[in-house]
Amino acid sequence: MNSTPHGDHHAPHLREHPTPVEPARPVRAVGSAAMPSTVRLADEFFYLAHDDQTGRSRLFESATAYGLAAALLAELYGEGRVTFEGRRLRVTNTVPPKDWLQHLVLDRLVAEPRHTETRTWLAYFATAAYQQVATRMWQLGLLRQQQVGRLWRQRTVYVPADMNTAAWSWARLSFQLRNHQRLNAFDVALAGLAMHTQLDPILLDGTPHAVRAFLRQQVEQAPPPLRDLLADLGAVVGSAVLSHRTT
Repeated sequence: MNSTPHGDHHAPHLREHPTPVEPARPVRAVGSAAMPSTVRLADEFFYLAHDDQTGRSRLFESATAYGLAAALLAELYGEGRVTFEGRRLRVTNTVPPKDWLQHLVLDRLVAEPRHTETRTWLAYFATAAYQQVATRMWQLGLLRQQQVGRLWRQRTVYVPADMNTAAWSWARLSFQLRNHQRLNAFDVALAGLAMHTQLDPILLDGTPHAVRAFLRQQVEQAPPPLRDLLADLGAVVGSAVLSHRTT
Protein backbone atom coordinates (compact mmCIF):
# COMPACT_ATOMS: atom_id res chain seq x y z
CA MET A 1 0.00 0.00 0.00
CA ASN A 2 1.33 3.42 -0.92
CA SER A 3 2.61 5.19 2.18
CA THR A 4 2.88 8.68 0.68
CA PRO A 5 0.13 11.21 -0.01
CA HIS A 6 -1.22 11.22 -3.54
CA GLY A 7 -2.42 13.97 -5.81
CA ASP A 8 -2.03 17.73 -5.98
CA HIS A 9 -4.60 18.52 -3.30
CA HIS A 10 -3.16 18.87 0.17
CA ALA A 11 -5.36 18.32 3.20
CA PRO A 12 -6.32 21.58 4.88
CA HIS A 13 -5.75 22.16 8.58
CA LEU A 14 -8.62 20.10 10.03
CA ARG A 15 -6.84 18.81 13.09
CA GLU A 16 -8.19 21.10 15.74
CA HIS A 17 -9.80 24.45 16.44
CA PRO A 18 -9.34 26.82 19.38
CA THR A 19 -12.02 26.62 22.04
CA PRO A 20 -13.19 29.54 24.19
CA VAL A 21 -11.68 30.33 27.56
CA GLU A 22 -11.55 27.30 29.83
CA PRO A 23 -13.94 27.20 32.79
CA ALA A 24 -12.49 28.26 36.13
CA ARG A 25 -12.73 24.70 37.41
CA PRO A 26 -12.02 22.38 34.45
CA VAL A 27 -13.55 18.96 34.76
CA ARG A 28 -11.14 16.05 34.93
CA ALA A 29 -11.95 12.48 34.02
CA VAL A 30 -10.12 9.70 35.82
CA GLY A 31 -6.64 9.40 34.38
CA SER A 32 -7.05 12.42 32.11
CA ALA A 33 -5.21 15.69 31.81
CA ALA A 34 -6.91 19.03 32.29
CA MET A 35 -9.34 20.20 29.64
CA PRO A 36 -7.34 20.74 26.42
CA SER A 37 -7.13 24.10 24.70
CA THR A 38 -8.19 22.58 21.39
CA VAL A 39 -10.70 19.99 20.21
CA ARG A 40 -10.89 17.89 17.07
CA LEU A 41 -13.39 17.92 14.22
CA ALA A 42 -15.49 15.00 15.47
CA ASP A 43 -15.58 16.57 18.94
CA GLU A 44 -16.88 19.85 17.56
CA PHE A 45 -19.47 18.10 15.41
CA PHE A 46 -20.58 16.21 18.54
CA TYR A 47 -21.10 19.55 20.25
CA LEU A 48 -22.88 20.95 17.21
CA ALA A 49 -25.25 17.99 16.96
CA HIS A 50 -26.25 18.02 20.64
CA ASP A 51 -27.90 20.51 22.96
CA ASP A 52 -25.25 22.41 24.89
CA GLN A 53 -27.09 21.98 28.21
CA THR A 54 -28.86 18.62 28.13
CA GLY A 55 -26.74 16.74 25.61
CA ARG A 56 -29.91 15.75 23.75
CA SER A 57 -29.35 15.13 20.04
CA ARG A 58 -30.59 17.76 17.60
CA LEU A 59 -30.72 15.11 14.86
CA PHE A 60 -32.19 11.66 14.60
CA GLU A 61 -29.83 8.88 15.61
CA SER A 62 -28.65 7.75 12.18
CA ALA A 63 -27.77 11.26 10.99
CA THR A 64 -25.73 11.90 14.15
CA ALA A 65 -23.91 8.58 13.78
CA TYR A 66 -23.10 9.09 10.09
CA GLY A 67 -21.96 12.65 10.78
CA LEU A 68 -19.58 11.50 13.50
CA ALA A 69 -18.25 8.70 11.28
CA ALA A 70 -17.59 11.20 8.48
CA ALA A 71 -15.91 13.57 10.96
CA LEU A 72 -13.53 10.81 12.05
CA LEU A 73 -12.62 10.07 8.44
CA ALA A 74 -12.15 13.80 7.83
CA GLU A 75 -9.77 13.91 10.81
CA LEU A 76 -7.64 11.25 9.11
CA TYR A 77 -7.75 13.24 5.88
CA GLY A 78 -6.56 16.29 7.80
CA GLU A 79 -3.73 14.20 9.26
CA GLY A 80 -2.66 13.13 5.78
CA ARG A 81 -3.56 9.45 6.32
CA VAL A 82 -6.41 9.03 3.82
CA THR A 83 -7.92 10.71 0.78
CA PHE A 84 -11.21 10.42 -1.10
CA GLU A 85 -11.52 9.96 -4.85
CA GLY A 86 -15.06 9.91 -6.17
CA ARG A 87 -16.92 7.36 -4.06
CA ARG A 88 -13.78 5.63 -2.83
CA LEU A 89 -11.48 6.01 0.14
CA ARG A 90 -7.77 5.35 -0.15
CA VAL A 91 -5.19 5.10 2.62
CA THR A 92 -2.17 7.25 1.78
CA ASN A 93 -0.07 6.89 4.92
CA THR A 94 -0.16 4.00 7.39
CA VAL A 95 1.84 5.69 10.16
CA PRO A 96 -0.44 5.62 13.24
CA PRO A 97 -1.71 9.02 14.46
CA LYS A 98 -1.07 9.99 18.09
CA ASP A 99 -4.77 10.12 18.91
CA TRP A 100 -6.03 6.69 20.01
CA LEU A 101 -9.35 6.96 18.16
CA GLN A 102 -7.79 8.09 14.90
CA HIS A 103 -5.32 5.21 15.32
CA LEU A 104 -8.19 2.75 15.81
CA VAL A 105 -10.03 3.97 12.70
CA LEU A 106 -6.90 3.88 10.55
CA ASP A 107 -6.02 0.38 11.72
CA ARG A 108 -9.42 -0.87 10.59
CA LEU A 109 -9.04 0.77 7.17
CA VAL A 110 -5.58 -0.75 6.71
CA ALA A 111 -6.81 -4.19 7.79
CA GLU A 112 -9.54 -4.24 5.12
CA PRO A 113 -7.92 -2.95 1.90
CA ARG A 114 -10.49 -4.70 -0.29
CA HIS A 115 -13.22 -2.40 0.97
CA THR A 116 -12.74 1.00 -0.62
CA GLU A 117 -16.24 2.47 -0.95
CA THR A 118 -16.60 5.48 1.32
CA ARG A 119 -20.27 4.74 2.01
CA THR A 120 -19.37 1.26 3.22
CA TRP A 121 -16.94 2.73 5.73
CA LEU A 122 -19.42 5.40 6.82
CA ALA A 123 -21.94 2.68 7.60
CA TYR A 124 -19.34 0.62 9.43
CA PHE A 125 -17.94 3.39 11.62
CA ALA A 126 -21.38 4.85 12.29
CA THR A 127 -22.25 1.81 14.42
CA ALA A 128 -19.82 2.85 17.16
CA ALA A 129 -18.94 6.48 16.38
CA TYR A 130 -21.17 8.04 19.04
CA GLN A 131 -19.75 5.95 21.86
CA GLN A 132 -16.16 6.28 20.65
CA VAL A 133 -16.22 10.05 20.19
CA ALA A 134 -18.11 10.52 23.47
CA THR A 135 -15.53 8.37 25.26
CA ARG A 136 -12.64 10.39 23.84
CA MET A 137 -14.32 13.62 24.93
CA TRP A 138 -15.14 12.21 28.37
CA GLN A 139 -11.51 11.17 28.85
CA LEU A 140 -10.48 14.76 28.14
CA GLY A 141 -13.04 16.19 30.53
CA LEU A 142 -15.19 17.69 27.76
CA LEU A 143 -18.24 15.57 28.64
CA ARG A 144 -19.59 14.02 31.82
CA GLN A 145 -21.61 10.84 32.12
CA GLN A 146 -25.16 10.96 33.39
CA GLN A 147 -27.49 8.09 34.16
CA VAL A 148 -31.06 8.52 32.91
CA GLY A 149 -34.17 6.37 33.01
CA ARG A 150 -35.69 4.19 35.65
CA LEU A 151 -33.53 1.98 37.80
CA TRP A 152 -34.13 -1.18 35.80
CA ARG A 153 -33.81 0.58 32.43
CA GLN A 154 -31.04 3.08 33.02
CA ARG A 155 -28.70 4.20 30.27
CA THR A 156 -25.69 6.47 30.12
CA VAL A 157 -25.86 9.76 28.27
CA TYR A 158 -23.08 12.27 27.79
CA VAL A 159 -23.66 15.87 28.85
CA PRO A 160 -21.29 18.79 28.15
CA ALA A 161 -19.04 19.53 31.10
CA ASP A 162 -19.15 23.24 30.32
CA MET A 163 -22.05 24.90 28.50
CA ASN A 164 -19.96 27.76 27.09
CA THR A 165 -17.44 25.38 25.55
CA ALA A 166 -20.22 23.24 24.09
CA ALA A 167 -22.04 26.25 22.62
CA TRP A 168 -18.94 27.72 21.02
CA SER A 169 -19.10 25.65 17.81
CA TRP A 170 -22.74 26.57 17.25
CA ALA A 171 -22.29 30.26 18.09
CA ARG A 172 -19.16 30.61 15.96
CA LEU A 173 -20.60 28.99 12.83
CA SER A 174 -23.97 30.70 13.14
CA PHE A 175 -22.38 34.14 13.60
CA GLN A 176 -19.95 33.76 10.71
CA LEU A 177 -22.56 32.47 8.28
CA ARG A 178 -25.21 35.01 9.24
CA ASN A 179 -22.65 37.79 8.74
CA HIS A 180 -21.27 36.33 5.49
CA GLN A 181 -17.81 35.90 6.93
CA ARG A 182 -15.50 33.58 5.04
CA LEU A 183 -14.89 30.31 6.91
CA ASN A 184 -11.45 28.84 7.52
CA ALA A 185 -10.67 25.26 6.44
CA PHE A 186 -11.73 23.76 9.77
CA ASP A 187 -15.08 25.54 9.83
CA VAL A 188 -15.73 24.73 6.16
CA ALA A 189 -15.45 21.05 7.09
CA LEU A 190 -17.65 21.53 10.17
CA ALA A 191 -20.23 23.48 8.17
CA GLY A 192 -20.16 20.76 5.51
CA LEU A 193 -20.90 18.11 8.13
CA ALA A 194 -23.80 20.22 9.39
CA MET A 195 -25.20 20.79 5.91
CA HIS A 196 -24.95 17.16 4.81
CA THR A 197 -26.54 15.81 7.99
CA GLN A 198 -29.43 18.27 7.49
CA LEU A 199 -28.55 20.23 10.62
CA ASP A 200 -28.32 23.52 8.74
CA PRO A 201 -32.07 24.40 8.92
CA ILE A 202 -31.74 24.45 12.72
CA LEU A 203 -28.38 26.22 12.68
CA LEU A 204 -29.66 28.93 10.34
CA ASP A 205 -33.25 29.11 11.56
CA GLY A 206 -34.87 32.42 10.68
CA THR A 207 -32.20 33.51 8.20
CA PRO A 208 -32.92 34.63 4.61
CA HIS A 209 -32.21 32.38 1.65
CA ALA A 210 -28.98 34.29 0.96
CA VAL A 211 -27.41 32.96 4.16
CA ARG A 212 -28.11 29.35 3.21
CA ALA A 213 -26.73 30.04 -0.26
CA PHE A 214 -23.59 31.46 1.36
CA LEU A 215 -23.22 28.26 3.40
CA ARG A 216 -23.44 26.12 0.25
CA GLN A 217 -20.94 28.39 -1.49
CA GLN A 218 -18.44 28.04 1.35
CA VAL A 219 -18.77 24.24 1.47
CA GLU A 220 -18.42 23.98 -2.32
CA GLN A 221 -15.00 25.63 -2.00
CA ALA A 222 -13.68 22.76 0.12
CA PRO A 223 -10.88 20.64 -1.41
CA PRO A 224 -12.18 17.99 -3.85
CA PRO A 225 -11.42 14.99 -1.56
CA LEU A 226 -13.40 16.56 1.28
CA ARG A 227 -16.26 17.39 -1.09
CA ASP A 228 -16.33 13.75 -2.19
CA LEU A 229 -16.57 12.60 1.44
CA LEU A 230 -19.35 15.08 2.18
CA ALA A 231 -21.26 14.03 -0.94
CA ASP A 232 -21.28 10.42 0.25
CA LEU A 233 -22.30 11.57 3.72
CA GLY A 234 -25.23 13.48 2.24
CA ALA A 235 -26.28 10.43 0.24
CA VAL A 236 -26.32 8.01 3.18
CA VAL A 237 -28.05 10.52 5.46
CA GLY A 238 -30.63 11.24 2.75
CA SER A 239 -31.38 7.53 2.41
CA ALA A 240 -31.65 7.18 6.18
CA VAL A 241 -34.03 10.14 6.41
CA LEU A 242 -36.23 8.71 3.66
CA SER A 243 -36.28 5.32 5.40
CA HIS A 244 -37.06 7.00 8.74
CA ARG A 245 -40.02 8.88 7.26
CA THR A 246 -41.51 5.85 5.53
CA THR A 247 -41.34 3.43 8.47
